[in-house]
Amino acid sequence: MTEQILILDFGSQYTQLIARRVRELNVYCEIHPYNNFPELNSNIKGVILSGSPCSVRDEDSPRIDFDKIRKHVPLLGVCYGAQLMAEVLGGDVKPSQHREYGRARLEIEDRDSSLLAGLSSSSQVWMSHGDTIVRIPDNFHVIASTESVRVAAFKVQDELTYGIQFHPEVTHSTEGKQLMHNFVVGICGCKQSWTSESFAEETIQNLKVKLGDDRVVMALSGGVDSTVAATLVHQAIGVNLFCIFVDNGLLRKDEFEQVLHSYQDMGLNIKGVDAKDQFYAALDGLSDPEAKRKAIGKAFIDVFDQESHLIQDVKWLGQGTIYPDVIESVSVKGPSATIKSHHNVGGLPDFMKLKVVEPLNTLFKDEVRAVGRTLGISDHILGRHPFPGPGLAIRILGEITPEKVAILQEVDAIFIGGLKKWNLYHEVWQAGVMLLPVKSVGVMGDERTYESVVALRAVTSIDGMTADWAHLPYDFLAEVSNEIINKVKGVNRVVYDISSKPPATIEWE
Repeated sequence: MTEQILILDFGSQYTQLIARRVRELNVYCEIHPYNNFPELNSNIKGVILSGSPCSVRDEDSPRIDFDKIRKHVPLLGVCYGAQLMAEVLGGDVKPSQHREYGRARLEIEDRDSSLLAGLSSSSQVWMSHGDTIVRIPDNFHVIASTESVRVAAFKVQDELTYGIQFHPEVTHSTEGKQLMHNFVVGICGCKQSWTSESFAEETIQNLKVKLGDDRVVMALSGGVDSTVAATLVHQAIGVNLFCIFVDNGLLRKDEFEQVLHSYQDMGLNIKGVDAKDQFYAALDGLSDPEAKRKAIGKAFIDVFDQESHLIQDVKWLGQGTIYPDVIESVSVKGPSATIKSHHNVGGLPDFMKLKVVEPLNTLFKDEVRAVGRTLGISDHILGRHPFPGPGLAIRILGEITPEKVAILQEVDAIFIGGLKKWNLYHEVWQAGVMLLPVKSVGVMGDERTYESVVALRAVTSIDGMTADWAHLPYDFLAEVSNEIINKVKGVNRVVYDISSKPPATIEWE
């Protein structure tokens, strides 16, 4: 069994970043809600407590039983986690005189501290809290301060228990990775043996045991997640994997044919299903984003159920669910609420009677790509931008018609093609076009036009949890805009979305 770090989530926007920093050290970790975490065992080498939007001074603030963790394994409290530790164990936490948010300089007081080994004498850290520890328990020892925070970091005497009131997981803490290495590798003693190669090898062996000679059916989308998941299952059970690729009429231009060709080159047993009319009928008259998502999800299940019944003795459904899907679909008091429906999380209708296998449900997107490279999947597939499950339906604001889809496919093809032509495609995390439910006046030749508006969207990101709008060259935007208006009948105006996430989401719906 793989050694791991356990992360207890109190609802911080940065919790997933903590996990990513641990994974970057080639150490496996899992995030669990503070009020539902597993019993410690020999594989759990340490525990990290996340921050929280709550205050420890609130009557109903999230709490844990520290006796279940302290003295059993090393423990690190981050921000709220540190304040909770101090307050529960006999210290005092008060509102900060000035809200401490932003960059600060960490002054190390204990140069022998294992947690702070290798950090420079005035390291930049990122603060984000409204409370501060004003008094520590008698057996606590201050190991670092800042100009405005006396207890920026502490250690509990005679224990491998630490707390910090800053966030080492964000890039603004310039030596945060070193601190995380000190805790995970130095203090917890993790061996850094969790790699894409070891994951692929272990997963394939586990799938062989789990699935045996059973048949598995799997829906492929052409995206990174489903492709890597299918490849892992295929390497485990070979011809017993049956793949289905559904054309829902909401794919990019020519994508159905291109994806089918790619999969056949990979040796996957795949069947293409043209179900455009069924999806258009399900979407008829719908304009609410969530209603569209649910209609697409139901139509997909109906089509998939029809096709899977044509295969004899199927017992398993393979899915490309990844870790952020799992985390975002778990809602407890405090930790992040679900922002939108995830079509691939939460189980299947009872009538399908299939067991679910999700070989990627512990990985982040960049880790999925690394495993894909280990498996020899081409960069043409691994380098593809993320594409929403509901496809172009949530990039057409308002009702869906085949005519609108056709317009958006043409515009999207020009935009994505332009990014590739200008060598900008791999500079952005995700790009797409939104067809807006408004028309604008224009002039073409000597004629007045009254046609649709499209919004181009391109963002940079590491994992899609946060994103900045991509600063694409003006000359590129001018060329693409000109080509769209000249070549796509029905569009006479192009705008560029310069919103970041948060507060805006990457998709418009």
